[in-house]
Amino acid sequence: MEQVLILRRSPLPLLILAILAVLLAASLVFGQWPDYAALAASLDQPLSRLRWIIGDISEVAFYKHELPALGLLLGAALAHWAHVRGYRWQGFAICYGTGLWPWLFTSSLLGLLLSHALWGWTLASGTWQPTFVAFVSLPAAMVLLFGGGWRVTLTGALLGALLVTPASLLLVNYLCYPLQLPVVIGNVGGMALASVLAFSLCKYLPSLVRDALPAVTPQAIARKPDYGVAWTLRRVLADFSEAPFFGNELASLGLLLGVLLAYVLAPGAPAYGSQLVIQIVAGQALASLVGVLFWRRQWMARGWYPTYIPIVSIVPAAVLTLGGQWQVVVSSAILGALIAPPLAVAISQRLPGHIHGYVGNVLSMAISTLGIVPLVALLAGGHS
Repeated sequence: MEQVLILRRSPLPLLILAILAVLLAASLVFGQWPDYAALAASLDQPLSRLRWIIGDISEVAFYKHELPALGLLLGAALAHWAHVRGYRWQGFAICYGTGLWPWLFTSSLLGLLLSHALWGWTLASGTWQPTFVAFVSLPAAMVLLFGGGWRVTLTGALLGALLVTPASLLLVNYLCYPLQLPVVIGNVGGMALASVLAFSLCKYLPSLVRDALPAVTPQAIARKPDYGVAWTLRRVLADFSEAPFFGNELASLGLLLGVLLAYVLAPGAPAYGSQLVIQIVAGQALASLVGVLFWRRQWMARGWYPTYIPIVSIVPAAVLTLGGQWQVVVSSAILGALIAPPLAVAISQRLPGHIHGYVGNVLSMAISTLGIVPLVALLAGGHS
């Protein structure tokens, strides 16, 4: 009965309508979307470049479009507002209940903008470049590790643009492209290498992050999860926004509404024009569901487990590389769900204390993608 009352008090239907209204308004402002190829070919035009930059916010889920990006941010903003006020319908507390979402988002966004200012010229090559990586890596991790405040926020943004983006650019262009590897390996490999360097730098130069503001968790009603069906479905949804360190159902809902609306309005625009949005989203959902169910005891024991990893690495990489056949979708989801999370935990547990555990997650993404995608190709009968 209590869950029914909470659901009735939830503004979820209004949220869905509000997000759709904003996204539709954005569609009117931006006008008719070009397909991805046309967008990539016109990046010398200000509007196309703006679309690319906004699309970077949803790039980590392989959606690459302004509508899922805007939906993600709308949902996240509402989730933070609900968290500050302690509303039960907030879902999983955004940013792990730290109350640091404004600082985290500011640092990530500044890192993204600085990356484009410094490295946006690489897009003139005519090939895809990982300009998005600073938004979902070091800046956010630094805020979560050291706390809020302008010093940490600006340090994270600067190091993200100066270290993470060029590291990923180098790996993508000089490793992934020549060897025909999924580019996600270069993306996350650059995040890991640059982040280890950045965290080590902060250890030996603590003035970079000194005087950080501690996390302030608003007063809320503590409720122990029952890890039942409702919790499982909520956790699967929250996994979709875990990569930018949000981990919240409302943020994920905005992301998914945005990408599905983008696909309906212009199928050739999101997900690099692959027209595989439905297969990608289905595989991502299946991967999270299998992971949450299989690793349920780990969730119960630890309070958090990285079941989101195949959502932003193995599954979309396999589908985009090998095609949208059901064999590819199902095998990549299951293998990713079973292999990647425990590998991430094993790596993270061996990291020094001054390095954020997300480094283990991204290393797991790189290793798992490198090993699983070829295996999926064999299991799927060599389809490509």
